[in-house]
Amino acid sequence: MPELSLRRVRVLVSGDVQGVGFRWSCRNEAATRGVSGFVRNLADGTVEAAFEGPADAVDRLVAWCRKGPTWGRVESVEVLEEPPTREQGFRIEA
Repeated sequence: MPELSLRRVRVLVSGDVQGVGFRWSCRNEAATRGVSGFVRNLADGTVEAAFEGPADAVDRLVAWCRKGPTWGRVESVEVLEEPPTREQGFRIEA
């Protein structure tokens, strides 16, 4: 995959996003789109994730984060661009 087609972002999602299956749903969405990275709960009640892959797939995953899983309620999503690291696979971190 050419370097120019890779995009990496870090997202911070706030709202009712912990204890609602957000991380598991996010992992499934990332796998469906072929996006690498991670997702984890933070102590302040937000969810942090990094997505890396084709720009259109990353954009679709960010769009998914704006609504989240059925049981959650997303209030805001902050998106920060990062340089690609060629990360492989997607994981849920503790």
